[in-house]
Amino acid sequence: MSGNWPYPRWIAHRGAGRQAPENTLAAFRLGAAHGYRMFECDVKLSADGVPFLLHDATLERTSNGQGSAGEQSWHALSLLDAGSWHSRAHAGEPLASLDNLASYCRHNGYFLNIEIKPTPGAEVLTGQVVADAAARLWAGATVPPLLSSFRPEALKAAQAAQPQLPRALLLDSWWEGWLDTAKALACSALVCNHALWDAATVGAAHAAGFRTLSYTVNDEWAAQRLLDLGTDGIITDRTDLFSPES
Repeated sequence: MSGNWPYPRWIAHRGAGRQAPENTLAAFRLGAAHGYRMFECDVKLSADGVPFLLHDATLERTSNGQGSAGEQSWHALSLLDAGSWHSRAHAGEPLASLDNLASYCRHNGYFLNIEIKPTPGAEVLTGQVVADAAARLWAGATVPPLLSSFRPEALKAAQAAQPQLPRALLLDSWWEGWLDTAKALACSALVCNHALWDAATVGAAHAAGFRTLSYTVNDEWAAQRLLDLGTDGIITDRTDLFSPES
């Protein structure tokens, strides 16, 4: 297993993605209020190439917008209400740009896992632009963000653009060739559906030099199982349930 790993074990998923509107600055502030020092977020590109935070390819679930987010300009996206869907308390909360979130994290000394979440068909461009933006926004930082993706082609583009940034392959199953892919991408970590980890898979991943992270862990029994297995990172929505100091 690789030596230095600067990131905390506990990671707030999409900020505090259940207690506040996911992937908005309100969610990250709430996660921080619960003591979290590392966050996970989803980043894609607007039509004019601005990296911004959104999980879905389309806007309907988490905003008052419609259609494919990647087909709209950042100006249009920035005017949307990304909070009312969650609760009246967050009405009017805007979508966040990666620049916004980087400023917040860097000013407060927080760590970040950026999931590269391309609009379908824009995997290579998204990987390149997000990596370039991360390198610019965290220039001079002691600890850069961890870049992760389910899409190897996006990670490959990020690797080519900014090879010094750490990478992680996201897995929802042990698909054929995952190990060779993670090695070819010079990944530092694997971020897996938590059910994939057992003593054998954690041991094999550590032996291959990878840190072992899990998503999305919202039950105490699941968290305890992962702690007992010696995994390296737990991504959770339940910032109100789990203390990041445990």
